[in-house]
Amino acid sequence: MGRTAKPARVVKAARRAEVRLPPLQPFEGGELEPDGDYDGVEFRGLDLGGQDGAGALFMDSAVTGCAVGETRLSRARFVDSVLTELRGVGTDLMEASLRDVEVVDARLGGVQLHGGVLERVVVRGGKIDYLNLRKARLRDVVFEECVLVEPDFGLASLERVEFRGCAVRGADFSGVRMVDVDFRGASELEIARGVECLTGSVISPAQLLELAPVFAAQVGVRVAS
Repeated sequence: MGRTAKPARVVKAARRAEVRLPPLQPFEGGELEPDGDYDGVEFRGLDLGGQDGAGALFMDSAVTGCAVGETRLSRARFVDSVLTELRGVGTDLMEASLRDVEVVDARLGGVQLHGGVLERVVVRGGKIDYLNLRKARLRDVVFEECVLVEPDFGLASLERVEFRGCAVRGADFSGVRMVDVDFRGASELEIARGVECLTGSVISPAQLLELAPVFAAQVGVRVAS
């Protein structure tokens, strides 16, 4: 008698952030302050570039159309907040925490989120170049209709992470631990390093064909006609 095939394991979907902001007060504090407390505050159209908000708490807040080039936000905490149309290069978010946050139409480069914690986060639209998520922890995160150029997920932990309609180019997944990571909705999936660490993820048949040369190179198979 033949063996009964095991049913395919169902990939658990990410729990999406659902942010409902209260009435907000405009920010009138001049510059960000280290360890500042920004509860129910709206930052709109401001140049926050080069300012120091390390360790600050942003709760029930909105940051809209602001420049954040080289802004220091290491160990900052964003809770129940919406970040829209941020722009800049070299934003420092090392070890920052984002929980129940929407990031919408960002235009960023060289963002440092090394060691960060992202939980129930949606990154929708926009383009982020050279996103550093090394050793970060992502749980219930959705990348949707955005472009990620050479993102570095090295040694990160990804659980219930989805890529929907987004382009992932030149990604580094070296040493990543994955649980219920769904790449099937990605419009582009280009992996530069770490293809051997895709255990715990799911890809589409078309993506498998596109990644075949990378898989072959990983196991030392030479393809020749």
